[in-house]
Amino acid sequence: MTRVHIYGASGYAAAEAVFLFAAHPEVELGALESASHAGEAIGAHFPRVRTLARAFDAPGSVLARVQSGDFVLLGGSHGTATKIAPEVLERGARVIDLSGDFRLAPSPAVYGFAERYRAQIAQADFVANPGCYPTATLLATLPLAVFGPGQIVVDAKSGVTGAGRTPSVSSLFSEVAGEIRAYGLEGHRHEPEIVQEWRAAGIEAPLVFTPQVVPIARGMLVNAYCILHSTPCEQAVRDAFVSAYADNPFVRVLDAGLVPSITAVNGTNDAEIHVSVKDNVVRAICAIDNLGRGAAAQAVRNFNIMYGYPEALGLGTVSNDKVTL
Repeated sequence: MTRVHIYGASGYAAAEAVFLFAAHPEVELGALESASHAGEAIGAHFPRVRTLARAFDAPGSVLARVQSGDFVLLGGSHGTATKIAPEVLERGARVIDLSGDFRLAPSPAVYGFAERYRAQIAQADFVANPGCYPTATLLATLPLAVFGPGQIVVDAKSGVTGAGRTPSVSSLFSEVAGEIRAYGLEGHRHEPEIVQEWRAAGIEAPLVFTPQVVPIARGMLVNAYCILHSTPCEQAVRDAFVSAYADNPFVRVLDAGLVPSITAVNGTNDAEIHVSVKDNVVRAICAIDNLGRGAAAQAVRNFNIMYGYPEALGLGTVSNDKVTL
């Protein structure tokens, strides 16, 4: 049994983590800290945890209660973790940060993409959880490293919860309803994270990245167009994906006639991938839940790896053991 504290517990991703950790059989909930909603019932803000008889704890609660051997999930805004993480680690707790503060090298944290860094995560006291756009993009592109793509174009769409739980979100939804809005075209903060992991995997291709907000609450669909120097064998490309995820219960590489669905992965740590070839272009499409696989569920998986629990524990229904459906 591990005691789990959550800092910044009233954000969308952190609240999703509260929901998952509350049902985790090896977790005891500790402090659930929120500066903006201290003392208010958690269920009043998030109906999914309405049966949890807890209120948000006051600022300072995590540091006041954390002990050696505990676990802390940092769900605060970007910049917060740089102040909180060192003190929590000094107390002997293990930490996962949901923000982007420690994702880029050099960093004291292990990058929490288990498909590449499972062994390092298992030994880590400090893990930087990947962003949602990088998670889906890396799942869609890393198996193509062996083909040496010369250019990769990523067209990515996210639900409005990707903007965070701020006063502007409701107005943002009303603005995007009936529309698809591209943003960050001059350089999105997730681009360096994607390129860093590509380079580590041996992909030297430049990135053209177009993030877009679409009028759904949650979910993410990434279309990656990988331009190769010659036309590959489609079966070889497909085999590369099947092989990459053969032992991964969270990834489904779909048969040719199926397309990834955000509905199918909603609320899970799952990912669905479609891959096809047109001349010298490999099209890889990946669907995830931006709050699940893109944040909270991925953090729970990393927590399980860090503490030696089964990877799917506390994550409910996961993919079929078979990779192809």
